[in-house]
Amino acid sequence: MSERAVVLIDGGYLNKILPALLPGRKIDYEKFSDMVCGNCERLRTYYYNCMPYQSSPVTPEESEKYSKMNQFIRRLEQLSRFQIKLGRLQKYYNETGDVVYKQKRMDVLLAVDMAQLSWSRNISTAILVAGDSDFVPVVQTAKDAGVLVKLYYSDIAVHDELLTSADDKIKITPEMLEKVALRKFI
Repeated sequence: MSERAVVLIDGGYLNKILPALLPGRKIDYEKFSDMVCGNCERLRTYYYNCMPYQSSPVTPEESEKYSKMNQFIRRLEQLSRFQIKLGRLQKYYNETGDVVYKQKRMDVLLAVDMAQLSWSRNISTAILVAGDSDFVPVVQTAKDAGVLVKLYYSDIAVHDELLTSADDKIKITPEMLEKVALRKFI
């Protein structure tokens, strides 16, 4: 079997770090995926995120955000070897009464895919783009299956425990993103 990799992208994580690392610009997700795979064949890229929250009735602002995200997801679906996995956004009120939105099912979807791909022996390398310590158990599960786990992260948001658990840790830098930046703003 040739060296094959899968890229697992926490879309919410990338949305959080990209504005600071590549202000006002977007990246080419296919080029990014191929770049992080290096010499490995990219079996597939899995992109995990949630559609924006929609209240009832939907506000014009919510409708616009949903439409933009839907267009972005449709573009990703057209890319070679991409699969989109969507969770849902849940609205909560914190202790002070402020509205808080939390992603639901995202970590579990990613963890199930990573574990299944690792134990099925379909991949030799799992490339995780995330920063959440909730992924520590699945990183260990993949390693137990003999899969090399590479973590792509930013110092802007990463848990030390996740850094410690990964085999290889590669810091996402502005210079790295510049190589896969789209030349026009979309």
